[in-house]
Amino acid sequence: MELTEKKLSGVSVYDGNLLHVRRDEVVLPNGRTASREFIRHPGAVAVVPVTDDSKVVVERQFRYPLGQVILEIPAGKIDPGEDTLAAAKRELEEETGYTASEWECIGTFNPSPAYTDELITLYLARGLKAGHDRMDEDEFLNVELMDLQELVSLIVRGEVPDGKTQTAVLLARERLSSL
Repeated sequence: MELTEKKLSGVSVYDGNLLHVRRDEVVLPNGRTASREFIRHPGAVAVVPVTDDSKVVVERQFRYPLGQVILEIPAGKIDPGEDTLAAAKRELEEETGYTASEWECIGTFNPSPAYTDELITLYLARGLKAGHDRMDEDEFLNVELMDLQELVSLIVRGEVPDGKTQTAVLLARERLSSL
């Protein structure tokens, strides 16, 4: 059975600094038409920075839509014209002050494909060197080191609600266990 929907027309509903909402009219596989509302996103990166003694550099940050402080790995959106590795290096240093000498892409994923085209590229960073963060003036977070296995346990117990952190940390653990 054919599953592809074909775009007939589309309009921009909202253009913000980060999110761009669209509404498209599509033809369904059965020939009927439907409306699809979705968010265009420039893409993002997330980094699992692991020290030589298996500690992960993590952040605690207030997330307004959730109304709570959550545990996350360093991450951020890709700037126009920036490649994913450059964005990952920039975000790690800006948010935590750390730099890394070893970088490995460990995957990509779409966090919510039903309503956004956001693609997050995930990196494992090793060979860490501490430095000074360069956070944006509207960015507030606490950086800490957490044992990798402790972080995995928190994820398994449901205490880390952030999907990119869950996915990236579990992929990083698998990658590190194969080395």
